Amino acid sequence: MFDILTLNKISNKIYNVFNDDYSVSDNSTSPDAILVRSFKMDEYEINDNLLCIGRAGAGVNNIPLDRMTDAGVCVFNTPGANANAVKELVICGILLASRDIIGGNKWANTLSGSDVPKQVEKGKSSFGGTEILGKTVGIVGLGAIGIKVANSLNALGMKVVGYDPFYKGNEAYINVVNNLDDLYAVSDYISLHLPLLPTTRGMINSDTLSKMKDGVIILNMARGELVDVTAIKEAIGNGKVRNYVVDFPSEDCLNVNGIIAIPHLGASTEEAEENCAIMASAQIKEYLENGNVINSVNFPNIKIERTLANRITIIYNTATKALDDIKATLSTIDCTFNYAERGTIGYAIIDTDDNISLEVDENLVSTLADISDIISIRIL
Repeated sequence: MFDILTLNKISNKIYNVFNDDYSVSDNSTSPDAILVRSFKMDEYEINDNLLCIGRAGAGVNNIPLDRMTDAGVCVFNTPGANANAVKELVICGILLASRDIIGGNKWANTLSGSDVPKQVEKGKSSFGGTEILGKTVGIVGLGAIGIKVANSLNALGMKVVGYDPFYKGNEAYINVVNNLDDLYAVSDYISLHLPLLPTTRGMINSDTLSKMKDGVIILNMARGELVDVTAIKEAIGNGKVRNYVVDFPSEDCLNVNGIIAIPHLGASTEEAEENCAIMASAQIKEYLENGNVINSVNFPNIKIERTLANRITIIYNTATKALDDIKATLSTIDCTFNYAERGTIGYAIIDTDDNISLEVDENLVSTLADISDIISIRIL
C-alpha cells in the first residue's frame, strides 16, 4: 500500500489513476508521495518514506528543489497539462488590454434611468480601443503554452514573433529571432511564457522597456517576478507601456491605472485542474511501481519497459566513481542496466530475472548499499 499526501485540494480524477493499492489523504504524516499545487513546501519536513512529489502544474517555485534532491526525492511537474487554459487567458488579456472593456463595464453599471441607451451612446467614446488584427505579438518562450498562444493569435490575424534559445520547431508563421532586443523592437504586444530563474528574474525592467515600441502591451501569465513593477508603473506613466496584464499580482500592482490584475486564474479551469491532477498522479504511480522518471525537474528522465521479473533502482552522485562501483557489483548477476544523469544526480534502472529480495540476496543489496555516494536503493 502506497500512502499519498495531498497538500492542496486536488481533483478527484486522481482516483482514475490510483487504485486500491493507494491510500490518499490530506493528513498523512509519513507519505510515500505528495501531490501539491500551490502549497509552499519550504518548511516541509521530509520523512524517511518520501520518494517523490507531483506538482499539479508547471512551476515548481513552491518546492525547495535542492533540499529534495539532496534527500533523494524526485520532483515532477505537468508541462502542457494546463496549456490550453493559460492560452485562453492570454487571448482574454490581449482583448481586455486592447479595448477598455473593464472600464466600460464599470461605467455602464453606474448608469440609471429610462435614458440609459442615450447615455451609453454619449459616453462610449471614452472606452474605445484598437483591434489586434495585423498587429505584432512577441512571444517569449515557445514551449507548450507559448506555441498554443502563437497558433491562436496567428489564427486571429496577428503577426507572430518568437524567442526561445531552446526552440527546435519550424512553424512557418513564427518569425523566430535570435535575441530579445529584436523581438522588443517590433512587438505591439509581448507575452511572457518562461520559468522564473536567476537569469529571468526582473527581465522586464527600465532597460528592456526602453527598447520596446511606445504603447506596448505586456502580458505576464508566467511569474510575477519576471517583471519589475516599479519600472512598469513608470513606463505606464510616460506612455511607453499602454497596459500591463499580470496573472500573478503583488500588492503594488493593485488599483493602478494601466495594470490589469488577474488573481492567478491561468490554470484555474475545471479541465486544467483535472488534466494536471491526472498527469501528476500517473507520473507518481509510474515512479512508485516501476521506477520510471517522467517529467522530473530535478532527476534525469528515463523510462524503461519492464520485461524481466525484478527491478532495482539506484540514485547516485555523478561526481564520484559510484557508477563504476555499481556496475562492478552488478556483474555478479544476469541483468540489463540502464542509467541517465542530470547534473550531480544519476539514476540507474536494473532489471533481472534473478531473485534479488533482501532475504535471498542480502549480500548483493548490502554490497550496493555500502557503495559511497549512493543516495538510495529501491527493490521493486
